Amino acid sequence: MELNRLYHMDCMDGMKQIPDKYFELAIVDPPYFPEANRHYHNGSGIKRNNYIKSSSWQVPNQEYYKELLRVSKNQIIWGINYFLDFDIVPPGRIIWDKQRAGLIDSFSDGEIASCSLIKGVRFFRYRWDGMLQGNMKNKEQKIHITQKPVALYHWLLNKYAKPGDKILDTHVGSAASLIACIDIGHE
Repeated sequence: MELNRLYHMDCMDGMKQIPDKYFELAIVDPPYFPEANRHYHNGSGIKRNNYIKSSSWQVPNQEYYKELLRVSKNQIIWGINYFLDFDIVPPGRIIWDKQRAGLIDSFSDGEIASCSLIKGVRFFRYRWDGMLQGNMKNKEQKIHITQKPVALYHWLLNKYAKPGDKILDTHVGSAASLIACIDIGHE
C-alpha cells in the first residue's frame, strides 16, 4: 500500500497489510451504532441517507481495535462513549463541544474521543449546529452523518502530531481528516 492514497476497501483487510506501529497516529471515526445508517437529519426533517449503503456500515468489533493498536503508535478514536465494553482503548479523552443551541434534542451537544497521548481530558470548542458553524466565512457543506469539521482535525494534528508523521484514518467519511492533513503537510 502506498502513502497519500485513499483506498476504498475493508479497513480490516487494509490494516492486515501494514507492519506493526507503522503509523505515528491513527485518527479514526468508526460507525457508532448500526441504526445510524438508515437516516440523517439535515435541519429540514429526516431524509433518506443515500451516501452510505447498509452493507458498508458496520460497527467495528474488538478485533478492529486490536488491529488499529497494532498498526499505529498512538490513537484518537471518536465515538468512544458508544464502545464502553472495550477495555483496550486508550485512557485519555478529547471532548468536542459543538456549542449547540440545543434546539433538536436528538443530536449530541458534543463528541468524545479516546486518546493515547494524554491521561486527562482536553476540550475543543467549535460550533457545529445545523447551519451554524465556527467559521461561517468558510462554511463546510455537511455531507456525512457523523461529519467532523476540518478545524477539529487541524486542532488535533497541530496538538498531537509532528510534521511528517504518517496519519491513518480507517473511516474517512467526508474526508475532513484528509483535507487537514494536506493543509498541514502530513502523509
